[in-house]
Amino acid sequence: MKNNLVAIVGRPNVGKSTLFNRLTQTRRAIVNDEAGTTRDRQYGKVVWNGQEFSIVDTGGWVVNSDDIFEEEIRKQVKIAIEECDLILFVVDVMNGLTDLDTQVGRLLRQTDKPVIVVGNKVDNNEWQYAAAEFYKLGLGDPFTIAAINGSGTGDLLDEILDKMPKKQDEDDTLEDLPKFAIVGRPNAGKSSIINAFMDEDRYIVTDIAGTTRDSIHSRYNKFGYDFYLIDTAGIRKKSKVTEDLEYFSVIRSIRSIEDSDVCILMIDATRGIESQDLNIVQLIQKNKKGIVVCVNKWDLIENKDSKSTLVFEKAIKERLAPFDDFPIIFTSAINKQRIFKVVEAAMEVYNNRKTHISTSKLNEFFLPLIEAYPPPAIKGKYIKIKYVMQLPETAIPSFVFFANLPQYVKDPYKRFLENKLRANWNFTGTPINIFIRQK
Repeated sequence: MKNNLVAIVGRPNVGKSTLFNRLTQTRRAIVNDEAGTTRDRQYGKVVWNGQEFSIVDTGGWVVNSDDIFEEEIRKQVKIAIEECDLILFVVDVMNGLTDLDTQVGRLLRQTDKPVIVVGNKVDNNEWQYAAAEFYKLGLGDPFTIAAINGSGTGDLLDEILDKMPKKQDEDDTLEDLPKFAIVGRPNAGKSSIINAFMDEDRYIVTDIAGTTRDSIHSRYNKFGYDFYLIDTAGIRKKSKVTEDLEYFSVIRSIRSIEDSDVCILMIDATRGIESQDLNIVQLIQKNKKGIVVCVNKWDLIENKDSKSTLVFEKAIKERLAPFDDFPIIFTSAINKQRIFKVVEAAMEVYNNRKTHISTSKLNEFFLPLIEAYPPPAIKGKYIKIKYVMQLPETAIPSFVFFANLPQYVKDPYKRFLENKLRANWNFTGTPINIFIRQK
């Protein structure tokens, strides 16, 4: 099942980022009184009443000129309409209806996607009455909220879930097979490696970053393997995004990561690991997907020796710490060097996600270990972990440790338990959930 995607649109400085932070319960989007603060697209997850959906905060107003504002807003709104399942159109009640709002409203009336008008900055009851002028937009009842303190956001979330289109299950065959998404910065060689796998030039490959715009499923059925490969458009920084198509591509890439089981992260060997690669890793981790790192264009590195790969591996693992338990493969898509190794590694990570360890084995291993290295005592209270088990049928391996005072077990100790799990069983490339519960 795909996650639903909600886009927040509106003119600058109406409080889109404040609403994004409020709904995702984070403080990731920078908030400032100055128009045009949001330059990057922020992406987060919202959980409400047991349901989850993804949300994108659009930004990117480049220069402080009304004409450019209008053009940029128009582009972003069009893309949001095309790609998202539901649109939150944020307006500012204190400033009232502006020409820009009317233009955006005109665009949104042409879509069949559900649109919710969100009247923001209603800090007291008197402002509620001012929201009535937004009926002029012809997009239904405006929802009045104050994103800064959260008033009215619960009702808004109820409305979002109510209006969200119900997703149809995908084709069963697509569901049953493993799905590997090939992700990475533009021009890292994603399409080239799929062409190498498929033995045909299925995708256009050029030296120009951003040639691939869509995410495309290709079925691979050779040598005893059967899975789907998803080629995604490259994810790059907003400052580098010059075309409106790019924004489109990033949303598609997010979707591809959400749809896949294992992500193959392509890194350009000639450029090394860059901040953009780290952002992609964060997206992969946030969605709890398996990861294989593929260092492409290894043939272009001159003066290689036996230690080059070790140095490169060490650098990658340092940058991606604390999670460093994943396969790294050095390839050349053009020369078809070691590309089969990538398939093997991805399959191994996929199978590791399904690993189940019996309760008796877990307790046999962990109980003596925990006795020797117990969690540190807090406030004079000793924490006893009495029992451990793996949860059945979860998307990723999840383990529950039952303790007398679970609230006092901190993250460093959870990492210690996770590291011991990884050292004793093969969970390479897959994330692990560790829960501490009351017993």
